[in-house]
Amino acid sequence: MELKRVVVTGLGALTPLGNTVPEFWNNLIAGVSGAGPITRFDASKFKTQFACELKNFNPEDFMDRKEARKLDPFVQYAMASVDEAVKDAKIDFTTLNPDRAGVIWGSGIGGLRTFIDEITEFNKGDGTPRFNPFFIPKMIIDIAPGHISIKYGLRGPNFATVSACASSTNAIIDAYNYIRLGMADLMVAGGSEAGVNEASVGGFNAMHALSTRNDSPETASRPFDLDREGFVIGEGAGALILEEYQHAINRGATIYAEIAGGGMSADANHITAPHPEGLGALNVMKNALSDANMTPQDIDYINVHGTSTPLGDISEATAIIRLFGDRAFEVNISSTKSMTGHLLGAAGVIETIASILSVKNNIVPPTINHFTDDPQFDPRLNLTFNKAQHREVRAALSNTFGFGGHNASVIVKKFD
Repeated sequence: MELKRVVVTGLGALTPLGNTVPEFWNNLIAGVSGAGPITRFDASKFKTQFACELKNFNPEDFMDRKEARKLDPFVQYAMASVDEAVKDAKIDFTTLNPDRAGVIWGSGIGGLRTFIDEITEFNKGDGTPRFNPFFIPKMIIDIAPGHISIKYGLRGPNFATVSACASSTNAIIDAYNYIRLGMADLMVAGGSEAGVNEASVGGFNAMHALSTRNDSPETASRPFDLDREGFVIGEGAGALILEEYQHAINRGATIYAEIAGGGMSADANHITAPHPEGLGALNVMKNALSDANMTPQDIDYINVHGTSTPLGDISEATAIIRLFGDRAFEVNISSTKSMTGHLLGAAGVIETIASILSVKNNIVPPTINHFTDDPQFDPRLNLTFNKAQHREVRAALSNTFGFGGHNASVIVKKFD
């Protein structure tokens, strides 16, 4: 069968760098760090006392107070980012076939804030079970696409993807496949995470996964630097409106970029550590290129997973060189996590948005916080250190890798 073309017609972003897409993009290009001391809870006794939190987010800007109380923060974030994306795409829902429009949404953890609060309250009592009737509906990950579909009346495919930090990239790939196979005309795809809480920070601290550079939060996320020592946890959400090409043209939609292909793979190696030779990362990029009918020569920018961990960064760089060969030294590579922190299940969509805007604007965002070269990295790699670079970006590849060995990559290209 002939596969349909899939284009991006709307963007929404709620990030530590800004609560709208323009604010996020402008700060990204300017090399602004979103890190600062934790305000969500008293972190004074934690090894890590900082994070990339949202700033000035008020859920009541997007829903009434009564409704907001029924939603975990990760769902509030989802609704806010989709609100922006829907407005950006200028969708007239009265002319849309609701049976051919759906939602696929990713999150790695979901309603952990709700879980913490409910269990804490239960343990304060005498053992009598007194739970909020919204406990389960607030906590489960698939409730986010459920709420989105209810708000907009979308009756097409509706489910959640859960693959740790690859979750929202998997959501994008699944939505892309539904459209190109002719099973949907329009899909809302993205992800959200509200991971700045006691359990997440404490749990990742116990794994020695987080940076503990408490004296300088804004420089703590330093991918590819010699002194990198862990990631900085973040929070937020991102949303894409994906449409079948002719459907978008027929309604006069503005098109940002085209989804060219997606790939998935597994490390099959370790629950948290990457494959030492970058095999999973190599395979997922190879699969994405094959799906897009592209070669490394077609890629100008790679938005890497680049979490600022000692093992992860070198594994990914090794995989890029193995797959791209000499082309690896001609493309721009950057980790936007140096600025946003790691948004866990929402990382993939936020980094896909960065890649889309890079393709649209011919600007590559930087990898900030580079101070000392690490001899493990080939000096010929252009890691776009500390300052954005202008260049033609015909196509960009965005990588996301998750605990459990889950890998997902998506390729976006200029719309022609």
